[in-house]
Amino acid sequence: MTTSGPGPMPGVEDPRQLLHDAGTRLAERFTGHFAPETIERYLFESYAALRRTSRLTAFLPVLAETFARERLTALAQHQGSIARDVPEVLLVCEQNAGRSQMAAALIDRHAAGSVHVRSAGSQPAAEVGPEVVAVMGELGIDLADAFPKPLTDDVVRAADVVVTMGCGDACPIYPGRTYLDWDLADPAGRPLDEVRAIRDEIDARARDLVATVLAHHQEGASS
Repeated sequence: MTTSGPGPMPGVEDPRQLLHDAGTRLAERFTGHFAPETIERYLFESYAALRRTSRLTAFLPVLAETFARERLTALAQHQGSIARDVPEVLLVCEQNAGRSQMAAALIDRHAAGSVHVRSAGSQPAAEVGPEVVAVMGELGIDLADAFPKPLTDDVVRAADVVVTMGCGDACPIYPGRTYLDWDLADPAGRPLDEVRAIRDEIDARARDLVATVLAHHQEGASS
């Protein structure tokens, strides 16, 4: 991996060595799947995309590595070089700071490993909403490490089911995938009681979605 790329931001350690180390780890993880140049491009693209919006500047190289790893995994799944053992669900809202984050966490809880879930935003916010973190914490779900991610083509292509929530036509449509639209209020800036009601509605939908996705997956496996 080269060390060229984004320079330091004021008050933040120069990220180039951290990104170089991240690139080395990703290259080891994806050996035989992608060339080092592809991995480096995805890593620096991910860093640049998060740098435009995230407030977590000190952690950007770590977040970029996580985001790039998700994207590369999704790309490898779509290309067939990494097997998909469980159905893939993608949750998309505008800012990836509220509805889609709650839905992803709740689906992950109810699926207990039988469904893999990702989330993204058409116009990602700087951070997950504090009201969302608070009401999810009431259920014992910690969103401290969650961060808004931009919607990318690779995660859409890897999904079996795409659920949109108020992001309009931002999500590309590909054949062979199931697309659902959940009409849900945006929790941003709302009182906690209203955010709890949104959370509970998402929770009910998440339970139903997991049951439906697993039923279809089992039918497909047995046919």
